Amino acid sequence: MIELAVLAAVVLAAVAVGLLLRRNQGRVRPATLDPDTEQRARLLDAAGVSGSAPAVLHFSADWCGPCDAVRRVVAGVTAELADSPNAPRDIEIDIDAQPALARELNVLSLPTTFVFDAEGKERFRISGVPKAGDLRTALEPLTV
Repeated sequence: MIELAVLAAVVLAAVAVGLLLRRNQGRVRPATLDPDTEQRARLLDAAGVSGSAPAVLHFSADWCGPCDAVRRVVAGVTAELADSPNAPRDIEIDIDAQPALARELNVLSLPTTFVFDAEGKERFRISGVPKAGDLRTALEPLTV
């Protein structure tokens, strides 16, 4: 009987920890603006975040299952905003091919998505699969 009580307590604790860790998945969070460094600017420029238009930069990998969902969400939202005066760009980066940029941007898990404004400044960061409405809400003010 004690074993069942211990097992139930462990399962409940694991569920609680899982829910706490998962609550930020897909949430669009304002970026904590780190000081721009020359290396960061160079790596972002090489990736296509040139500061001429807003950009949605998302890291993925062949082995990442949820990254397919991010591709669909980002492609759909950027297509919806394609006719705006300052249309956002959709930039996908393979984390295995660009590990230096991932390190510079502190990418700790996949999928991770960033929203940059027209000046190339990081505005938002999304861990997990973003919700289309939230991503659109974050991008719309940057496209006018």
